[in-house]
Formats: sequence, structure tokens, C-alpha cells
Amino acid sequence: MKETKLGIRENWKQFTILVVVNAFVGGMIGLERAIFPQFALEKFNITSQSSLFSFIIIFGVSKAITNYFTGKLANRFGRKNLLIAGWILALPIPFILIFAPTWSWVLFANLLLGIHQGLAWSSTVVMKIDLVGDKERGFAMGINEFAGYLSVAIVAFISSQIAVKYGVSTYPFYIGIGLSIIGLLMSIFLVKETQKFQQLEAQSSSIPLMKNIFRETTWLHKNLGSTTQAGLVNNLNDGLVWGVLPILLTQKGFSISEIGIIVSTYPAVWGLAQLFTGKLADIFCKKDLLFIGMLLQGMVLITLPSAIYFHHFIIIAILIGFGTALVYPTFLATISENTHPKDRAESLGIFRFWRDLGYAIGAILSGILADKFGINTAIYTIGFITTVSSFIILYRMNCHEIKSILHFKMQI
Repeated sequence: MKETKLGIRENWKQFTILVVVNAFVGGMIGLERAIFPQFALEKFNITSQSSLFSFIIIFGVSKAITNYFTGKLANRFGRKNLLIAGWILALPIPFILIFAPTWSWVLFANLLLGIHQGLAWSSTVVMKIDLVGDKERGFAMGINEFAGYLSVAIVAFISSQIAVKYGVSTYPFYIGIGLSIIGLLMSIFLVKETQKFQQLEAQSSSIPLMKNIFRETTWLHKNLGSTTQAGLVNNLNDGLVWGVLPILLTQKGFSISEIGIIVSTYPAVWGLAQLFTGKLADIFCKKDLLFIGMLLQGMVLITLPSAIYFHHFIIIAILIGFGTALVYPTFLATISENTHPKDRAESLGIFRFWRDLGYAIGAILSGILADKFGINTAIYTIGFITTVSSFIILYRMNCHEIKSILHFKMQI
């Protein structure tokens, strides 16, 4: 029998398969990222910001709830089984979007999309953390999120270009048919269960088990709670960018093709940069990375209403993408290093529950503010909230790592 060892190099084949699977998971979100406001307007004549954001609200709530149960049930039913279930639910999504007779059908498709993402993305996150052990979590999460969000960007760009040539209501969603079929087949035939790796790490862990995982992950534990609130705010501003940015660009006279380039630049930078920023989370103080990343997002968002030209929006998309790349793999690495292996899957599920609930909160808040006071007010408000979140991290988190960005120069 082959000996069970922890590490990326020791498990590179299975790790690579999971990276590819997560790229397909990310691609399912990319289907909607650039074209949905135009799709809602042309096919269903929806112009209200709050009505339009309903698809993000449904997605965020369903994904958040599923994240929680995926983390809670991962040890009972196995990671692979939950991953397969997620892909089965993804199969009808592109067909519903293609043939939807009313907006309620679109909302149902996004309900399924949220459940699919909660099951599939959460499972691949937990499985990679199982495989790598405690030394390479940041790098592993950087690769995981790189694959997922680069795929979001690529599919968003491709779908926008297809929409320019063939229209927004049918052909762009054909991509989802291929993604869901291949993702399901890979999960069934190539992915292997990883619980034995979690059990191996648990034998040597010195981290105490939590008495109440939900309360400690949500707020009571200083590092876990600070990370969780930042995760929620991060996706709150991502929900704003997802829903508001295409509308803002349309109002400023940009074409669907130009909007596709700008909107896809943000997750492309977010995805690519995580190959670098994920590794930073294994070297430097995670508190520093989270503070800088959230502060950068908040400050850049506040400049968004002042942008005029194409290159302005490209620069803003790059900066927001990099800020998000600093925090995203660091979130998951921070949760992992502060939890016992037996608690980890559930704690990650709770963190991802609050984080992805941010999509819904951001969409509701942005929609109400945009309808009543204008898009600029919505952007300023979310930018301010993001900045406040960064200072919660600065004043509440503890830094146990040997190296801190603020003192790194003295050490070298």
C-alpha cells in the first residue's frame, strides 16, 4: 500500500486534477460576469438596479448556505461525493439560461449556480488543504484561486465576444454545457477522496478543538473573526463590481466588447496574481497582507466614479484585482492555520458562508443605493465599508508569523 504523505510535490497528480476541476467551476461563473445586465435588458426588459441585482442575491445566498453545509458534511459524506453532487446540479444551468421564458427561470438557474459553487468550489478547497499539510497552504490556495478566477476572466471575455457576434441570449451559454459535462466526468473518474490526508495531519496537530466552531469562526476568535468579516466585505464589494460596473460602463458609452475587456481584467489580475500572493501568505504575516489588500480595494473603489477613459477603468480593474489577490488565498490559509484538522472543513464552510453572503448583502445594498441615490453613492459607500474592514484587521488580528512585511527589511 502506498504511504500517505502531505505536500504538493508528493501529491502533484491529484493536486493538478483538482486545479483543473476548479478552473471549470470558475468558468461557470464567468458565463454571466460580463453580459448579464445586457441579457436582462434585451431579453426581459429589466432596467431597475435592485431588480437586476436579484440574480446576484439569489446566487450569494444559495452559495453561502451551501458552503456552510458542505463544510459541515464534508467529513460525514466525503469531499468527492459533494463535488460530484455539485456538478450534477450544474448540468441544467446553461439550458435554463438559454430557454428561460421569464426572469424567474433565470433566478432559479442562479439558485442552482450558487449551490453548485458551494458544493464544488468548497470541496476542491478542502481537498487541496487536505493534501498539502501545514507548510504550503498559502501557495496551494493561491493556485486554487488562480485557476478558478482566471477561468472566470477567460470565460467572461469569451462570452462577451460571442455576444457581440451572435447576441447575448443563447450562444454565450453554450460554453457552460461543455464545462459542466467535463467537470462532472473528471470528478467521477479522476478525483480521489482525500480524508485520509486530513486524518494523518490530525495525529500531530497541537491546535485545540473549538467548543463552538460557528461562534468562534464568525467573531469570537480574534484571527478567525477578523478574517471572516473581511471575507464578507470583500465579496460585498465584489457583488458591487459584478452588478454595477457593467451598468456604469454602459452609461458612459462603452461597447459590449470594451465592457467585456474591462470586466474580465479584474478577475484575470485577481487570478494570475494569486500564484504570487498565495506564496506570500506562507512567508509573511497574514495580518499585513489582509490589511494592505483590503485597504487597497477600498481606496481604489472610491476613485471609480471619477474614471472617464478606457485606460482609467483598466488601471482600476488591475488595482482592485491585485488587492483581492492579496487577501483571497490569505483568507483560506489563515482559517486553516488557526483550526484543528478535525474542525477545519466546518470552519472553512462557516467562513465561506459569511464571505459569500457578502455577494447578497452587496447586491441588496448596492441596488437600493443605486436606485435611490445613484450609482456613485453606492460605490462610495461600499468603498468606505471596505476601508473600515481593513482597519478592523489592523487593530484586532494577531500576527504569529516570524516574518512581517513591516519588518522584513531589517531581517534581510
